[in-house]
Amino acid sequence: MSNRHIFRLSGSDTYSFLQGLVTNDVDGLAHGLVYAALLTPQGKYISDFFLAPDGDAVLLDAHADHADMLRQRLSMYKLRANVTLEDSARHMHRGLGHPPEDGFADPRHTELGWRAYRDTPQADDDTDWTALRVKHLIPETGVELTPNTFILEVGFEALHGVDFRKGCYVGQEVTARMKHKTTLRKGLAQVDVLGDAETGTEIVADGKAAGTLLSRAGDRAIAYLRFDRAVGSMQAGNATVTRSEG
Repeated sequence: MSNRHIFRLSGSDTYSFLQGLVTNDVDGLAHGLVYAALLTPQGKYISDFFLAPDGDAVLLDAHADHADMLRQRLSMYKLRANVTLEDSARHMHRGLGHPPEDGFADPRHTELGWRAYRDTPQADDDTDWTALRVKHLIPETGVELTPNTFILEVGFEALHGVDFRKGCYVGQEVTARMKHKTTLRKGLAQVDVLGDAETGTEIVADGKAAGTLLSRAGDRAIAYLRFDRAVGSMQAGNATVTRSEG
């Protein structure tokens, strides 16, 4: 779990500060973990993370590759707010099944188990998290979740990562318009893959670009597709790709 970085936010303005920035309702911390994202003003993905209650403070659990960028952006947005942002010495632990006493259920999907934040690193874990993600169409930071992504195209609503009633946050206007006024023409889908093809391989249908192959586990994968073109048998490198039936 060394690819996670934990921040701690404290101060009297912490909740209001986060509420005006992230895609989800921070009041959900009263019930456990909150999964959310930070967007550009144009509604495009910057980073996703978990927020966890820690007494009067909030822990922010993000991919380690985003730590420096988040530190800079959150500090920029903070201005005169009474919020202290610091690196936490906690380590993220995760497992399957019912959460332990110090754990929180993963809000994205019931089959993703729990997360906890402890003082010591987690021992080796042999759970195939990629296979679980592929099975339940869960996007991963840096694979399915990349800059210029619109979060509704990668399933954030189904992942309980966006709240459409909470009020304004950065990127809210574009996200709300996509929800209420447009039909998604692109997005994530499960595909069956026969043959060799690596993550990032372009998917082609009838000679036209139809999407990109992303996380793969055995003969099943997540793909980002243009739905109007992703019909029938497609190709990704030397592999044959078809939309999964379920």
